[in-house]
Parts: sequence; C-alpha cells; structure tokens
Amino acid sequence: MSQPAGADEPDQKRVELFTDGACSGNPGPGGWGVVLRYGDHERELHGGERATTNNKMELTAVIEGLAALTRPMPHVRVFSDSTYVLKGISEWMKGWKRNGWKTSAKQPVKNAELWQRLDAEVQRHGEVEWNWVKGHSGHPENERADKLACKGRDESRS
Repeated sequence: MSQPAGADEPDQKRVELFTDGACSGNPGPGGWGVVLRYGDHERELHGGERATTNNKMELTAVIEGLAALTRPMPHVRVFSDSTYVLKGISEWMKGWKRNGWKTSAKQPVKNAELWQRLDAEVQRHGEVEWNWVKGHSGHPENERADKLACKGRDESRS
C-alpha cells in the first residue's frame, strides 16, 4: 500500500480494534473483549458485568477499545460482528442526536448512555472506519475477541 508523501512508516498511524460481546441469557452475565493492534503491537482487553445484555456488551467492547487509545489517532479501523453496533453508529445515530436521543417513534433510545459514550470516543479520533465480520466463522481476531468476551463474562460471575 502506498503512503502519501511525508507519511510515517506504513500503518504506524493506523489502529485496528477487533471487538466482541458475549452474554449468557439476555439479560444475564456478560462480557466484552477487544484485540487492539497498532503496527506490530497488540493488546488484549476484557471485562464483564453480572447482569447485562448482549447489545450492551457489544457496545462496551467498542467503547473500551477506543478509550484505551491514549491519544487521538488519525485512522481507526473497528471490526465487529454486531449489526446493532454498526447500524447504530452508521445509520441511526445521526437521527437520534437530531431528535434529542429519541427514536423516530419518539421513544428514548435504548442504551443511550452507551451510545453517547461511543459518540464521544469516536469524536476524539480522525477517521473511524466500521467493518462487519461474520461471527464464529473462523476470523482469527474475531475469535480471539470472542474468547476474551467469554472470559470477561465468566469472571463477572464470581
């Protein structure tokens, strides 16, 4: 891949986040996991809650991954198997914000506090690119994020 004149080493300004959420029961104990990649460096993050939903854990994974970045990045690629997260950020959020965090049916947006946190994290960075991956299909980083989410879920039970 060619770089613009004056650019740093290839991909040194690009961060990739591979995220996943898990829940046993919905609601139930849940967890989130993130594989964060910056150049040759990788970091794994996970956490969980005793009583939550899968959608909350999917959102939390992306929020925690972006929050872990210690400085604004010019380009972040987020990979998620959650159509809820991807449609929310790319299709629905603009309308929710315009409508005061209400849906088109004038109902409060579910998980609005998480969507607002996600919006704030996204605003810290340059371009955030959203990518869907099919869950449980052998995608290596998605499988790792899933294992981390399950670890967070299991730890939240104790």
